[in-house]
Amino acid sequence: MSKLSDIRREYTLGGLHQEDVPSNPMVLFTRWMEEARDSELLSDPTAMVVATVDETGQPFQRIVLLKRFDDGGFVFFTNLESRKSQHIASNAKVSLLFPWHSLERQVAITGEATALSTAEVMKYFITRPKESQIAAWVSKQSSKISARQALETKYAEMKAKFSNGEVPLPKFWGGYIVKPESIEFWQGGERRLHDRFLYSLEGSHWQSNRLAP
Repeated sequence: MSKLSDIRREYTLGGLHQEDVPSNPMVLFTRWMEEARDSELLSDPTAMVVATVDETGQPFQRIVLLKRFDDGGFVFFTNLESRKSQHIASNAKVSLLFPWHSLERQVAITGEATALSTAEVMKYFITRPKESQIAAWVSKQSSKISARQALETKYAEMKAKFSNGEVPLPKFWGGYIVKPESIEFWQGGERRLHDRFLYSLEGSHWQSNRLAP
């Protein structure tokens, strides 16, 4: 078995050139997301790492699913009593990362998270499968539990409770939109000469610069 330090490969799928970098980063992100969704190499193209910081400055990361994006920002949903939500309540600065390794691409985003309105949350909640709606009621996210059976028992109780009719939106369940302040596109390159372009929001306009790999 090879040593971890010996594991490496070349990145040969393509480059990112100045002429391929539009003035609006969301144009490029849309293109890359479409290519990620169309690719047979990625099973979860909308999966993104969300990083938050607690009151001591300790960073935390977890993977969530992107549910919508536009020029206004990137949207995800979660339990509003979760650890990530507690962090956001005290420090709304977050970062997002799309790790599209199979395409030799990454997109890293920094910005500020703002809670969505109840109407926006409800609009999405009613589109979820009923099993997922029920699960939202079951988990007190990030809290300690004695065993998985506690979740299974609670799920059975909630399934019976909501067996007839629609599942209501829990007051403790919602979502956030992350308004980007910077967006970096990374494309793997041969000989570790990767292509990196960083967009920074200056006022109402985006400025882009190529970064050294």
